Amino acid sequence: MSKFAANLSVMFTDAPFTERFARAASAGFKGVEYLFPYEESVRKLAVLLKKHQLTQVLFNMPAGDWYSGDRGMACLPGREKEFAEGVHQALEYALALDCKQVHAMAGKLDGKFTQEQQRECYIKNIQYAADVMVEHDINVLIEPINIRDMPEYFLTTQKQAELLLEFIARKNVFIQLDLYHCQIMEGDLLRTIERLWGKFSHIQIASVPERHEPDSGEVNYFWLFRKLNEMGYQGWLGCEYYPVGHTEEGLGWLRKARL
Repeated sequence: MSKFAANLSVMFTDAPFTERFARAASAGFKGVEYLFPYEESVRKLAVLLKKHQLTQVLFNMPAGDWYSGDRGMACLPGREKEFAEGVHQALEYALALDCKQVHAMAGKLDGKFTQEQQRECYIKNIQYAADVMVEHDINVLIEPINIRDMPEYFLTTQKQAELLLEFIARKNVFIQLDLYHCQIMEGDLLRTIERLWGKFSHIQIASVPERHEPDSGEVNYFWLFRKLNEMGYQGWLGCEYYPVGHTEEGLGWLRKARL
């Protein structure tokens, strides 16, 4: 049976962040993910997870100054020290929350550098993160993001991610396969899943094109859920979508998926 994780950065947002854990558990989720945990004490988050019997599935490494437009630092020459500090901060949280995978956001293209310079910087930074995390049995994830939602992002397609995996050459680096982004950039979702089998360790879902509940839009997620079950997918499905209204009112899809 598919395992669904609520993304607390976009779901249950009518409540303060720390109250969303209880809401997710009451709605039937067994796991949670979110963008960043760093504004909360790691001890407080650990208590919430234990209290509500939730698995911490995923979160992002620090991504720079988000409100000033940063979307990660991995591909940005000159910020390697800041990236490395973020790796160790993420490790601290991952260990305390028993989280086995963290996502390293790539960052945006910068005209001050050639794409080759940014590519080499990205590869070296992800290798560094992987080497730190592997000692603790933690995976580092890389995620292609579509150019409509995040213009100028460095990593945009699954094919690009596949090629980067070859050069990164670390056993604990995997693709974070967001089917919303993949459908916008490439489509052909089942064949992409088949091609990438063994190269991704986490899947995220949302309707296309509006990024709402997965029972709307152009993608037949229920069919894909069945296919993933038949293929033996053991990972989580992260629900990174923006509810149309009150989160609980839109969870009919979750009940249907569990049937």
